[in-house]
Amino acid sequence: MKIGILALQGDFREHGVMVKRCGCTPVEVRLPEELEPCDALIIPGGESTTMAKLMVRYGFIGALQSFVSSNRPVLGTCAGAILLADCVAGEPNNFLTVIDIDIERNAYGRQRESREADIMLTFSSDVPFNAVFIRAPIIRHVGPAVDTLALYNNSVVLARQGNILVATFHPELTEDERIHRYFITMISHEETLLHQGVYP
Repeated sequence: MKIGILALQGDFREHGVMVKRCGCTPVEVRLPEELEPCDALIIPGGESTTMAKLMVRYGFIGALQSFVSSNRPVLGTCAGAILLADCVAGEPNNFLTVIDIDIERNAYGRQRESREADIMLTFSSDVPFNAVFIRAPIIRHVGPAVDTLALYNNSVVLARQGNILVATFHPELTEDERIHRYFITMISHEETLLHQGVYP
């Protein structure tokens, strides 16, 4: 399977390493047409405002909306989660708006407030996942269609709505493959639904 990784800015290379470890082929995506052969897409962490400007400059918005509409899975980590959210700090995002969450940028404070913390994953309850939070956002609210997959300090830090998965931390900066492997299982699930005619 080919996993696209938006490679405009941010830590896309680290995601590529993790994708390879999971047995899939990473594809660095720098132009909208490079999305088409991908079975799924990762929007990495980085600087969300810069990433948004580059996505607009290179004509990604319509292509990304079409990608999401095709029901191919999308994972957004940290800044990627911000770009996918319906609302940012209580205001409509007016960007991709594909997951019903309200997220706040840099909600823990400055760089020195970055941290690591053990969290429990609902789909893998055997051992904690060491989550790396770097100038991380906080999900302040999730809609009724959003599944909470992990919490930290009573805040949602990993969530899914249909084919969209978001994390406010950086799973690619650990040796733990569980979140990426979970994301890859979403590809097979969506393909099964498509073959069954569940989606138009």
